[in-house]
Amino acid sequence: MDMNSTLFVFLVLMSLVAFFYSSVGHGGASGYLALMAIFNFNPQAMKPSALMLNILVSGIAFYHYYKAGNFKWRIFLPFIGLSVPMAFIGAGIKIDTSVYKIILGVCLIIASLRLLGFIGKESDEIKQIHIPSAVIIGGMIGFLSGMIGIGGGIILSPLLLLFHWAKMKETAAVSALFIFVNSIAGLAGVVNVETALPSQLIYFVFAALTGGILGSYYGSGKFNTVVLKYLLTSVLLFASVKLFII
Repeated sequence: MDMNSTLFVFLVLMSLVAFFYSSVGHGGASGYLALMAIFNFNPQAMKPSALMLNILVSGIAFYHYYKAGNFKWRIFLPFIGLSVPMAFIGAGIKIDTSVYKIILGVCLIIASLRLLGFIGKESDEIKQIHIPSAVIIGGMIGFLSGMIGIGGGIILSPLLLLFHWAKMKETAAVSALFIFVNSIAGLAGVVNVETALPSQLIYFVFAALTGGILGSYYGSGKFNTVVLKYLLTSVLLFASVKLFII
């Protein structure tokens, strides 16, 4: 496969990743990182590129979920206070490439389990959020998110559902803004230590925006993406295996 054909396949896959992730209120950073790992991108370019795309797609997702009336400030605020500064701090930490791959691989597995519904199932019983726990959880997610270049939605959303703190679409809406804000903080923290960006970034932006707009539009309403869910899960699992063995 020549370079142009490889880029085309990559962009199509990126658009699909953005489509599904935005449909559940996520920015897609873990998916973009998975694709970049599969296509052997420069590790230094992966984190800032994923964060930039995350900001765009999660912002679009939040707009559609907020417009649909699914966002709740009372759920969002306890998690974000400590998360933002910790994301900034985490993004400035340079970790060994092998350690980075292991952490990212674990996060991809978590994302896969989340997509398949093994962790974080919706419940009719909604409980009051324990504020101190939410603050600590938000800080921990923010630090990890900044360190590996994701927004933290793949970790926050299953926790919201597991602890019965939010319904499915409320979770998607809160996660979207959580990802948006943390990705900005993470990008601000990473520019001082990692500024390498791929020359094709403008094409990445177009692909991610196309998928993100369509995915969040349909996801905030009623949309069944079962086939795409399994395809995306396969990509994430393949990437996680690749990260662990290479």
